[in-house]
Amino acid sequence: MKAQYIRLMDLLHRFCMIVAGLCLVLITLIIPWGVFTRYVLNSASSWPEPLAVLAMIWFSFLAAALCYRERLHIGVAVIPMMLKGKARTACGWLIEICMMGVNLFMLWFGIKLVKAMWFQWISDFPEVVSVGMSYLPVPLGGLITALFVIERLWMSELFKDPDSDTLSTISTE
Repeated sequence: MKAQYIRLMDLLHRFCMIVAGLCLVLITLIIPWGVFTRYVLNSASSWPEPLAVLAMIWFSFLAAALCYRERLHIGVAVIPMMLKGKARTACGWLIEICMMGVNLFMLWFGIKLVKAMWFQWISDFPEVVSVGMSYLPVPLGGLITALFVIERLWMSELFKDPDSDTLSTISTE
């Protein structure tokens, strides 16, 4: 059962990475188009900027979930590193329970927000993209990260260092 859950989370991780990557590619392609139409053609397209914002919203929430799973999220580890044994484990569980609370909050209230805004249209994309669709990454990001929290708790890997293949080898000096 545990192995199946981990495989499912690996698939979800891959899916999030693909969608986040496609969002970055989309942003990279449409922003220059907007600049080209504005400054070269003297006839600015109205859709590149709002579409880039929507893609950035999707990218942000999916990338946040990915960073959590890969242990690349910002975290202050001073107190946990000072603790040993059961105190450190208890601190890890407390951190993960708080993380789960935040993600369940995002899921619950994100769904309410999406429902409330579903039939209001974004003026740049009338009758195509609703405001609710633009808020959809909030509950989805909360759900995905909550699933990753469950995985971390199930695996009991509370303070494991990030894998070396996820870290950059570029020096900042």
